Amino acid sequence: MDTASYNESAGVGADSSPRNERWSTRHVEDLFDSPFNDLLHRAHTVHRRHFDPNAVQLSTLLSVKTGGCPEDCAYCPQSARYRTGVADEELLSLEQVSAAARLAKANGATRFCMGAAWRGPRQRELERVMEMVRAVRAEGLETCATLGLLKEGQAEQLKAAGLDYYNHNLDTSPEFYGEIITTRTQDDRVQTLARVRRAGIHVCCGGIIGMGETRRTRAALIAQLAAMEPYPESVPINNLVQVEGTPLHGTAPLDPLEFVRTIACARITMPKAMVRLSAGREAMSEAIQALCFFAGANSIFYGEKLLTTGNPDVEQDRALFAKLGLRPRQ
Repeated sequence: MDTASYNESAGVGADSSPRNERWSTRHVEDLFDSPFNDLLHRAHTVHRRHFDPNAVQLSTLLSVKTGGCPEDCAYCPQSARYRTGVADEELLSLEQVSAAARLAKANGATRFCMGAAWRGPRQRELERVMEMVRAVRAEGLETCATLGLLKEGQAEQLKAAGLDYYNHNLDTSPEFYGEIITTRTQDDRVQTLARVRRAGIHVCCGGIIGMGETRRTRAALIAQLAAMEPYPESVPINNLVQVEGTPLHGTAPLDPLEFVRTIACARITMPKAMVRLSAGREAMSEAIQALCFFAGANSIFYGEKLLTTGNPDVEQDRALFAKLGLRPRQ
């Protein structure tokens, strides 16, 4: 179905965005299947309507607790079930986190995300993270945390400490989820997201593509995200980083243009969200990254490392921004 036909069938104009419930998996599949130039034109039109097209928000991600996670996520080198060479480390000190936040701010980041390899935090662990949240806020940065599943009352404590965003990805579509993770259900994740919403914390929620899923699976993931009420304020799109020792090592890599299509579909279906190029950006050419920015990506993780995997370094990103005429979003 071409763009014009889709607009007519969905009852929306080429420059308008449907309400969340209109985006069925079939409609998102139609977007994926449209001619590449038409898809990018539509995505860029939506993007330009809601954002400065030459401004990109910079976030820095720090692993505050690395390795030893009991979950069996097939993509994750931090799982204790796999031999990946990632050591189980203790929670970082408050001083280490504060120093990292100061460096991130000096390099231009405006949001600082703290990740911990837990199924979910115990109360004493949560209290230490809350101290980190307060310290990062004191440095003048937006705060984000990804700590796993949250129990009742924990999101409210994080909100009181000053947490701005909580990251908890759906990872993949409901139908494919059991192929990737068996130690928790996707509904467990949805319940945590509901607790985050009720606490008044912004939601950062996206997924991982390139895990051997079909285009329909990718469409179902985007449709599920777009159907949230409201959809996430921040949508990280990760391209699988294959790590030896994980079950997904050796998976056939995703076509880079399919990744661009996914970014475009996320932008069209969630027009006001920050769409972030996340894991896997290190392996992307400058040309593919440029297409992603044109298609509506307006946030990146910035710095040399993403939890335990590589990321383009600061100087490399600055050079790319200069080539493209992009600037950090303030």
